[in-house]
Amino acid sequence: MAYRFDTEIPGYPYHIHDVHISDPCILADPVSKKYYTYVHFIDRERFPENAVDAPTFYVLESPDLIHWSAPKSCFDSAGFWANRDYWAPEGHYYKGKYYIISSFRAPGSYRRCQCLVSDSPMGPFKPIAPDPVTPDGWHCLDGTLYIDRAGNPWMVFCHEWLQVSDGQIAAIRLTEDLGASIGDPIILCRASDGPWADSGVTDGPYLHRLPGGKLIMIWSSFTSKGAYAVGYATSLSGEIYGPWVQEKNPLYAADGGHAMLFYSFGGQLMMSMHSPNNHMKKRILLFEMEETKDKLAIVNEVTGNWYNNFDAPGPNQHWVYKDPIVEAPCFMKDPVAE
Repeated sequence: MAYRFDTEIPGYPYHIHDVHISDPCILADPVSKKYYTYVHFIDRERFPENAVDAPTFYVLESPDLIHWSAPKSCFDSAGFWANRDYWAPEGHYYKGKYYIISSFRAPGSYRRCQCLVSDSPMGPFKPIAPDPVTPDGWHCLDGTLYIDRAGNPWMVFCHEWLQVSDGQIAAIRLTEDLGASIGDPIILCRASDGPWADSGVTDGPYLHRLPGGKLIMIWSSFTSKGAYAVGYATSLSGEIYGPWVQEKNPLYAADGGHAMLFYSFGGQLMMSMHSPNNHMKKRILLFEMEETKDKLAIVNEVTGNWYNNFDAPGPNQHWVYKDPIVEAPCFMKDPVAE
């Protein structure tokens, strides 16, 4: 049975075909039964009354993953230490509260990752502590939250190739409130470990446990054809310490990346990412996924946002279309909460 979404919903004017976004992380909120995503910029021509001049994050809400609300500022950065590089905000629900994990930078400083907290997915979000949690002297980005089997929170993040040449994916223990780090970071893998990756870049780690208990980590880099891509690695120990074994081939290599995984309210594992990797044209790609005890694979891309991505590098360059997509998004399982 297929679930089509071609009817407008009052209060949700922003169609997924039009949402301009980088690094889309989708939070399926178990409390409100709505979906949320966060972005650091806004379509000022379409939503001029919602634009904020100071650095901020905007939140979008959706009942069905296709129709989204107008963006609303959810973070007041007045007095905050950073005013640049508000990149890749991730939304998480953890122990009854909502968190945004993102990178930040001030002039003359390295990019650092930090957690914000709120009682609502709509905000307002506030810093948990005054200081970032990634290590002093490290140039970092793309922090994500991982909870180990013992219930301990970790931040997994990228140590930038700009500083270390062969980009790293690292992890550091966090305090229970996610406000500070504990101990020293550990390096999980490097860009050169990925057989499919042909650059020093590591982007967008995200961890997921398969039904059989195996722990995997998806991450992004660039292929030899210059396309942004997503691959994944498996931890042989089943925990954060690894060792991490990389899959030979990428999950997706048609100039889409910085992916994350979540379950829809219909119980379907989904993957979101942006494509193309051209800032002004970035849109959400949304995939239905197949997971077994030891494997992750794509079943179908449901949004059609790759359809007229004809100027992207990689294998899809000569095979997509120049006419706008009119096909309605279609899911195997209904993503709307009962």
